[in-house]
Amino acid sequence: MIEQIFGANSGRFLLSLILAVAAGVLVGAEKELRGKDAGARTHSFVVVGSMMFTYISGLFINDPARIAAQIVTGIGFLGAGAIPRDRNSVHGTTTAASIWIVAMIGMTVGYGMFPEAILPTALVLTVLIVLFFYEKK
Repeated sequence: MIEQIFGANSGRFLLSLILAVAAGVLVGAEKELRGKDAGARTHSFVVVGSMMFTYISGLFINDPARIAAQIVTGIGFLGAGAIPRDRNSVHGTTTAASIWIVAMIGMTVGYGMFPEAILPTALVLTVLIVLFFYEKK
């Protein structure tokens, strides 16, 4: 049934989608627990959007690197919006960086590089969690 809807690549597509959503939810949930505006929903949308653009470009475009370059540029603008400035300080750079890295994870998943996407996701979560407790000391 699923192959009739999604075609011959349905297994890869569904695995890509599930892995992308999981990565976005995990990283975004950590940010949400810390009270950041860009939480699980934002990170999930970024990672799934990046995954879909990359996946589709791999199927239909002769030069998928062009799409990848546009994703990186677009996410840079999105991340910049996550960095509010006060008079004397800048906040949100870690959130901006997490948005940027989940886009990279989504692109990795979109290219079908599943193990290569799982390890950075785990490392990002580890860094966010461990350094949060370290900074609290």
